Amino acid sequence: MCAAGRRWGRRQRALLWAVLLAAWEAVWGQLRYSVPEEMPKGSFVGDVAKDLGLQLPEIRDRGVQVVSEGRTQYFALHGKTGHLVTAERIDREQLCESVQQCVLRCELIVEGEMKFYEMEVEITDINDNEPIFRETEKELRVSEMTAPGSRFPLREAQDPDSGRNSLQSYELSGDEHFSLAVQAGPGGDQRPELVLAKALDREAAAFHELVLRASDGGDPARTGTARIRVTVVDANDNAPVFSQAEYTVRVPEDVPVGYVLVTVTATDADEGLNGQVKYSFHKISDRASELFDLDSESGKVTVKNYLDFEEISSHELEVQAHDGGELFDTANVIITVTDVNDNAPKISVRSALSEISEDAPTGTVVALLHVQDRDSAANGEVHCSIDKDVPFRLQSAHGSYYSVVTARELDREQVSEYNVTVRAADGGSPALQSSAVLALRVLDVNDNAPVFLEERYSARLAENNAAGALVLTVRATDADWGQNARVRYRLAEGRVRGAPLSSYVSVQAETGALYALRSLDYEQLRELQLCVRAEDGGAPALSSNVSVRLLIVDENDNAPQVLYPAPAAAAGSGAAAAWSGVELAPRWAEAGALVAKVVAVDADAGQNAWLSYELAKATEPGLFRVGLHSGEVRTARSPLARDAARHVLLVLVRDHGRPALSATATLSVVLAESVAELLAELGSAAHEAAAPGEPAASLTRWLVLAVAAVSCLFVAFLLLLLALRLRRCHRQQLLPPDSGALRGVPVSHFVGIDGVRAFLQSYSHDVSLTADSRKSHLRFSAASCCDTLPARPPPDEPAPLLGDGDPAGALPSDSAPSSSGRAPGAGAGAEPRPKPGPVERGHAAAAVSRRRLRVSLLAGAERRWSRRRRRRRSVLPPQAARSAGAGHSGSGTASSSSGGERRREAARRAGCV
Repeated sequence: MCAAGRRWGRRQRALLWAVLLAAWEAVWGQLRYSVPEEMPKGSFVGDVAKDLGLQLPEIRDRGVQVVSEGRTQYFALHGKTGHLVTAERIDREQLCESVQQCVLRCELIVEGEMKFYEMEVEITDINDNEPIFRETEKELRVSEMTAPGSRFPLREAQDPDSGRNSLQSYELSGDEHFSLAVQAGPGGDQRPELVLAKALDREAAAFHELVLRASDGGDPARTGTARIRVTVVDANDNAPVFSQAEYTVRVPEDVPVGYVLVTVTATDADEGLNGQVKYSFHKISDRASELFDLDSESGKVTVKNYLDFEEISSHELEVQAHDGGELFDTANVIITVTDVNDNAPKISVRSALSEISEDAPTGTVVALLHVQDRDSAANGEVHCSIDKDVPFRLQSAHGSYYSVVTARELDREQVSEYNVTVRAADGGSPALQSSAVLALRVLDVNDNAPVFLEERYSARLAENNAAGALVLTVRATDADWGQNARVRYRLAEGRVRGAPLSSYVSVQAETGALYALRSLDYEQLRELQLCVRAEDGGAPALSSNVSVRLLIVDENDNAPQVLYPAPAAAAGSGAAAAWSGVELAPRWAEAGALVAKVVAVDADAGQNAWLSYELAKATEPGLFRVGLHSGEVRTARSPLARDAARHVLLVLVRDHGRPALSATATLSVVLAESVAELLAELGSAAHEAAAPGEPAASLTRWLVLAVAAVSCLFVAFLLLLLALRLRRCHRQQLLPPDSGALRGVPVSHFVGIDGVRAFLQSYSHDVSLTADSRKSHLRFSAASCCDTLPARPPPDEPAPLLGDGDPAGALPSDSAPSSSGRAPGAGAGAEPRPKPGPVERGHAAAAVSRRRLRVSLLAGAERRWSRRRRRRRSVLPPQAARSAGAGHSGSGTASSSSGGERRREAARRAGCV
């Protein structure tokens, strides 16, 4: 019972050791298989996928391969089954000639994971070779005096198989005089010897035929035979004797061909033919026979081919010396080949990446290298290194394997490709080295946003551009590569004057060209601010923005617009048109007196809006002039009596654009000296405005009728004034004859408003005018109802608004403002009119001012006409004066009274006009 327990405990320990060994092999990635030699290609060796726990999809996707040492790859991995199979027919005797256990080592490389697993495959022997004698026929010369029991060594048979399949036994047949003895050699080999069992008699038998058979232990067994012919010769007393039973030689592997390794020497005491010694190899391997040569006469062993320590480091030869009588002696020659540093380290790239992402973490395996040096000792010690200026480092993996890993982060924008050189040097003297270059391309990651070439863009675009005109081109670059560097452009959302920004401009997505989609007008839009976004093609996409400022450049596309005088179409028709287009000027005006002012504006800007005025055409060229920059129409000289009363001036308003644009303004200036002349000219203007197409005769007829009517009214007015004067002649005349004269009034008493010049002080009233008609005042003197007209009214009496309380002095109903300052027809329930603009207010103020100044001009003309009448009376002869005084004594008061009434009547008439 106790013995059974101990046996069970030993089994458990054995099982535990087996499990631990399997675990150790799994940790270190080592697998061991065995396969017989001479298996056909594709034969099963082992289930690698199952043993390593790999899934079949992983084998296909991750790039698993088997790499063997040497030039020939004997194994491969079946991709569909995961089995290790033979890739070539394997001959154990060729691979492992002098090795009992033939093991091939290979590695399983998993490229996707940069891992490797070591595998060992033992090639087991099969009985595929029979024993072979190097000499199938041998002739042996034996003296008839040889004593029985003498031994004669025979050459061994060679069987490259191993184990039981190798040579196992010898068998001799053919003659009773000889027998076979087998001796065990130092290495356990069997050495056959021919033993003389019975004395020879040359006379009885001169030859003996023998057959030596060698058999292996295979199933079935294989045999090899050699024929031995023994010739009986006369007596030979002495056999050759070597000077040394064993010769030992150490030689470096780099000795040249023909080098003498050793000279074997044997002596024979006999003389003559029996004393001549010759040498030959008695026992030598096939490989040794290719490397060494033996001179049969001198016994020199020379090098026949280059030695290789890494292939075979030791050779054992058996040399035989025999004389003419076929007596012999044997000696062993042991040749030891020493290592020389004749092999540079070999770097094999088992697995390597050709591309790596720039965001790969530090420590990512880039390549798996296998470094091997076939030399031994210090000559086989390898030291590996890598360039220092690359972001990679070399670390030892396992055994002779090294891995190249990333040492820091990569940046494709700085370096896109690397050629990593790995160097390996051995410890020999001098040291040998080799290198391997790893070409590695860094893959791009979208880690850079597009960058515009300029921080901000600005462009100038002339207005009135064609739709689709190119404005400018923005450009952004991306340091990434491929799709990540493909930049597309688009506009940021925005609105301009209530419309989407995309309706004004657009950007070409590929080129960044900015186009105007519509014709732009400087007068409406002077500047356009927009934002362009550049976006790359990465995932996720990165973008950047840039501001673009588009300045609209003004072009001279707007002609000057004349505000005053108003164009004929805007002035109306009939009398109103005649009045609005006529400027009044006294004939006694001095040179430089302001007559009118042309007011014009230009919607353009800058130089295109600079206006200049010039007189293009005039009825009297030298009478008027126009200010170049002010537009003021002034008299160039004092009017003469021969000058026409009515003048038409054509003023040209020109801007400074290229090409220059212009507009014209037509002014009608009336030079009037009396009311009759003024009325005649005004009537003529009204008639021309009312019927511009009538013939000249009809126009003249109407003018004559108008003058006649005015003359009749004037005569009736004079008669009425005379009657009133006669009735009031008894009153004292308060107004001196020359107090109302306007002659000699300085030019400073004139003021110009909106291009119209008027008298500052009238005869019997003061006028205060502003640009706004509702704020103008007309103040009459308090004594205007008397016979006298004082020069200034009392300061303590306020003047009423124009038109209030004096119907005679009011303006016509179609043009005068109402007493409340509102437009006519505006009542309490009426809707308020829209507030007029500055241009409309200017036109209205100019019209009111012209009407009021015409009232003042008529009143002044009437007063001047009265003074001239009185002046004529004062120059009558004394007799007529006395008779007039005698005949009309007492009529002075009546005359004064009638003169005052006439003046009031003239003032009323003037106001009505």
